[in-house]
Amino acid sequence: MGTKDRVFYQKNEITCKGKKIHLSTPKIMGILNLTPDSFYTKSRQTFKSSLIACEKMLNDGAEFVDVGGYSTRPGASEVSTEEEINRTIPVIEAISNEFPELAISIDTFRSAVAEIALDAGASMINDISGGELDAEMFNLVASRNVPFVLTHMQGTPQNMQTNPTYSSVATEVRSSLEQRLCTLKSMGATNVIVDPGFGFGKTLDQNYELLANFDLLRKLGVPLLAGVSRKSMIYKLLDTTAEKALNGTTTLHTLLLEKGASILRVHDVKEAAQCITLWSAYSRMDLSKHK
Repeated sequence: MGTKDRVFYQKNEITCKGKKIHLSTPKIMGILNLTPDSFYTKSRQTFKSSLIACEKMLNDGAEFVDVGGYSTRPGASEVSTEEEINRTIPVIEAISNEFPELAISIDTFRSAVAEIALDAGASMINDISGGELDAEMFNLVASRNVPFVLTHMQGTPQNMQTNPTYSSVATEVRSSLEQRLCTLKSMGATNVIVDPGFGFGKTLDQNYELLANFDLLRKLGVPLLAGVSRKSMIYKLLDTTAEKALNGTTTLHTLLLEKGASILRVHDVKEAAQCITLWSAYSRMDLSKHK
């Protein structure tokens, strides 16, 4: 793409809790894991630690906090709906009471969990299955018209990395997302965000092919979310661990911003905010030379 093409031409705002959030400057979604088995051990929180972690993310620059009670790492154990509710809802209620202006996202593929979370104070839904694992999810999204992260995943958390196969991963991911985006729009949902699902049913090479073609998703006309923070596509290639993958994460964040990411979903909010600040300064100067 040419230099001028880096200007956001997709819809660059969403409406959340009755106010518009402008995404012409990329925003950060902080990760709040309420699971005992998330792949990055330092991201695991309890009810007691969640408010402190949430406050830190806000102070460091997070616009959204994504609360999850079901680990979606490859091969993760099944979690019952009741357990997912027990893990997430008390924390969402506490966060909502402590930080009433915060945009809280519920990270779930279950419409029943999402609905209870919205009633408890969440204001958006992040569904890693893009509505594939619960037929009622789209009905809920349309009826509430809350921001919805439509993610691509091949398979389920239990089997998605067994043997993911594509003829062209970038083309197939985009086509799948476009079809489901059209369905949502036909149902009246106007606050959709697209996530190509790095690591969700993709091999290492497929993840990097998807990254190289991330900007193709901009033609869908909606904000783009990227979630690569400390994932295996980084630490496996570098022969290290999730705990030592911050530098690699920042490198990929920079590339994703260059290709049009509107929201970065991250473990390390402060570092992501610094990345956005530096990229934004560079981008403004670079574009001004080509006007």
